[in-house]
Amino acid sequence: MNTRALFSQEHEQFRETARRFIEAEIAPHHARWEEEGCVPRELWAKAGAAGLLGCSIPEEYGGAGADELFNFALIEELARSGFTGPGFPVHNEMVMPYILAFGTEAQKQRWLPPMVRGEVIGALGITEPQAGSDVRGIKTRAVRDGDDFVINGQKVFISNGQICDVIVLATKTDPDAKGGGISLFIVEATRAGFVRGKRLEKLGMKAQDTSELFFENVRVPASNLLGEENGGFKLLMKNLAQERLTQAVRSAAVVEAVLQYTIDYVAERKIFGQTLADFQNTQFKLAEIKTEAVVGRVFVDHCLKLFMERTLDGTDAAMAKMWMSTLHCKAVDECLQLFGGWGYMWEYPIARAYADARIVKIAGGSMEVMKQIIGRSLFKPK
Repeated sequence: MNTRALFSQEHEQFRETARRFIEAEIAPHHARWEEEGCVPRELWAKAGAAGLLGCSIPEEYGGAGADELFNFALIEELARSGFTGPGFPVHNEMVMPYILAFGTEAQKQRWLPPMVRGEVIGALGITEPQAGSDVRGIKTRAVRDGDDFVINGQKVFISNGQICDVIVLATKTDPDAKGGGISLFIVEATRAGFVRGKRLEKLGMKAQDTSELFFENVRVPASNLLGEENGGFKLLMKNLAQERLTQAVRSAAVVEAVLQYTIDYVAERKIFGQTLADFQNTQFKLAEIKTEAVVGRVFVDHCLKLFMERTLDGTDAAMAKMWMSTLHCKAVDECLQLFGGWGYMWEYPIARAYADARIVKIAGGSMEVMKQIIGRSLFKPK
């Protein structure tokens, strides 16, 4: 059941490259980055040089022209390591795919090659203080002025916000239009009127910078429009299934990693003259998590297969995210309990995993929204 036929030998070789990169370039520095709240730009350039960015971007735009499973292999290795600082998945799985799928040839030629090299860092600007899962509720406006658009508004909880060079930004261009009149723009961080807010202090994922962004009469040319004017909502919906699958893939890898280092710990920890692993309670708890992890892994890999066949729908992605998010939080909580007081110490990976876990029930669409998507699918006309 644990044999995974989805990944080829080439994928596994890439996975080994990712592991070596994590060990050499991330592990020695991540504790310091947690204190600083951000990873340095140099890491992105190193990741680009190592071939970890934009694997699925076609060769004519600087990428390797490989399939998306290479990107998912990187997500899994970062998740297993427990190092959450590098915002590579946002860059690889959320920003570049928008530009590749919906951008003009000029936009792709301008932005994708330096993003693959790690010279340009991308962020996705959707969430606002009063609009998260409800994308139609955003209030950031883009008003046409001749050949330009003038943008005013605010975004929050933006990963890579402090170091990004370019933002794929969701705005309202016609609030009365179908789908909320949403348009996407490519906005350079050098534009006058763009202001980075404070780096937000989070419960977990402390090394990954998360920021507020402000747009004060930011003027961008109409050529920065991504896709059609007022057509942004459809574009967002097309990519949300991939974003939710990404969350599920990450959670599956974290659960497996947490389970393994808990098994290693309880096999050595002595109490009342025997190891923790000798107690029935320990075995029962870990047996439950193992079983649910295998069930989740099989379903997530099935969703990955559907995604590669371009047949993954929003309901399947929502179910994968809901199942794995629930299990992710359950696993880190119950495994931490088996560490006793040591599980509460930040130096132990289980403590960081616990703090990092809570966001998975919110990011990429809250659990309540996932349930709503699944529930509505049950009553669609046949």
